[in-house]
This record gives sequence, C-alpha cells and structure tokens, in this order.
Amino acid sequence: MRLRLLRRRLTISAPRMAVRSAMPWPVRWAVAAIVLGFCAAIALWAFELGKDIAGLDRGTKEELQHVRAELESLHAELEQVKVARDKAQSVANTADTLVSLGKASEEKLASQVKQLQAENQTLRDDLGFFERLIPSSGVEGVAIRGLQADLVNGKDLKWQVLVIQASKNAAEFNGRLELTFSGQLNGKPWTGTLANGAQVLSFKQYGRLQGVFEVPAQVVIRSVVAKVLEGTAVRATQSLKLQ
Repeated sequence: MRLRLLRRRLTISAPRMAVRSAMPWPVRWAVAAIVLGFCAAIALWAFELGKDIAGLDRGTKEELQHVRAELESLHAELEQVKVARDKAQSVANTADTLVSLGKASEEKLASQVKQLQAENQTLRDDLGFFERLIPSSGVEGVAIRGLQADLVNGKDLKWQVLVIQASKNAAEFNGRLELTFSGQLNGKPWTGTLANGAQVLSFKQYGRLQGVFEVPAQVVIRSVVAKVLEGTAVRATQSLKLQ
C-alpha cells in the first residue's frame, strides 16, 4: 500500500507536479562564480572604506613617500661619492705617473751627470796631454814629454807615457817602449817589467801609450823608468819616483 503511494508521488500521476526548465551545470557554475565575485568586490570595497575611515592607509602612504624620498637622496649621495672616488682615483693615477716620470728623470739625470764627469775627466787628461805636446826649446828628435804612474786600489799601477818628435815634418818613428818598475819586497830590492814585455810604438808627431801594471803582493813600487828604443839604440829615457 505504501509502495503504491510512493510511486504515485514520484510519477506523473502524482496529485501535485511542477514543471521546471532544466539549467545546464556550466551556467550554474558561472552564475555561482559571478555571485561570489560580486560578494568579494563588496567585501573589498568595505575593507578599503574602513581603512580610509580609520586613517591607516594615509599614514602608510606618507611613510612610503618618505622612504622613497630618502632612497632617492641616498642614490644622489652615492652618485656624488662615485664621482668623488673617480676624481680621487684619477688624481692618484696622475700622481703615480708623475712619481714614475720623476724617478725616471732622476735616474736619467744621474746617468748624464756620471757621463759628463767622465767626459770632463777625459777632457782634463787630453788637455794635459796636449800641453805636453808643446816642444821644449833645444829639444830635437824623439823625447819623452810625459810619464805618469798612479797607484789604484792599492794593487794596480796605472801608467801613461807621451812620446813626441819635436822637429817638423818628421819621418814616422817605429820603435818600442820599455817600462821598468823598481821597489822593495820584504825590505829587499825588487824590479819588474810589463807582463807582455816592451810595447810597440809607432807615431809621426806624437804617440801616447797607457796601461795598468798589476803590482805583486807585498811589493812597494818606488820608481818607474821609461825607455824608447829604436832597434837596440835607446832614443829617449825618463824616470819617475813614487812615494
């Protein structure tokens, strides 16, 4: 009995029946989404309105503007610092360059001074040399006009000999220069000559020979004798005492 009554209510033979148009489910979802979006918009509007009424958003905006202003000021100061740093770096580089150039110029000047001193000494030697070229009155033929000997570093004897022919239009002279060194070794007499023997001498108006004699250990040089030889004949001689 109950089953029949239930069937009547669920079928078209039921005493009350309503006919409704079926709505597709996508449309239902769309309508639901629109309704939810509308509600969310109303809630957001109400939230923003509440913030404006309470004055919270104004303080935040002012603080944000203040922070932005400070940030821009810091950026400007940073740019100024960068510019100052670049200028300082440029000045430092220029200073380093100037210092390097100064050192190079100083070294170059020192080298030039040494060179000038050497040239000056050479000029002095040449001046003394050419002064000795002036012939003495009454001197004829080959003559020794200059004999010098200086002890260097306590062990080397630097010597120099100038030989001239006083006559004009003299024929070329070909001979030898012989040097004899005399002194003492442990209180006893000592003599020595050049290691290579007599020096070849060939000149027309003047000739200059020079060299270094290595003094043996414990030998004290007292004098130097220079002889100009032509074959076996002695053409000129001169002695020089040391100490």
